[in-house]
Amino acid sequence: MKLGLVLRELHRAETTLASDLLKTSDRHRAEHEVHHVARDLAAWSAAHVRAVAHAGRAYELNLGEDVPGPGPLAPLRTALSELSGRRPEPGILVLADLRRLHRRAAGVSLDWELLAQAAQAAKDSDLLELATRCHPQTLRQLKWTNAMLKVLSPQILTS
Repeated sequence: MKLGLVLRELHRAETTLASDLLKTSDRHRAEHEVHHVARDLAAWSAAHVRAVAHAGRAYELNLGEDVPGPGPLAPLRTALSELSGRRPEPGILVLADLRRLHRRAAGVSLDWELLAQAAQAAKDSDLLELATRCHPQTLRQLKWTNAMLKVLSPQILTS
């Protein structure tokens, strides 16, 4: 069985998504909804990382339970965000970040689907329950990025 591979990739993808959400939050403090909601969504991904790490133990995987913080550049990203405010240039950057998050969340969603299908085939009810519990939150992350792109893009791209 290759369920360990699926769990390892899902863990990596969720960790990266959480980290990217935190970085985006720091970079776009002037966009209050982006700043605050991205932090909430990062917490969901961090919880998923912990849950996948826990599930991986049954497959002899030693996956970390911690998501790296925004890193040493976080204060610089925050300062630049506050200095640039709502100028047009940061608007293009927020769209680029939201596109990146959307693609990343789509990949994580696909990984949850793969895990659910594999868990069903392997008759692993614990993994199936994990996917059933976590995947809807990933879908909400995906819907949020899509909605923010729809809301912000007309003004940013036509100004």
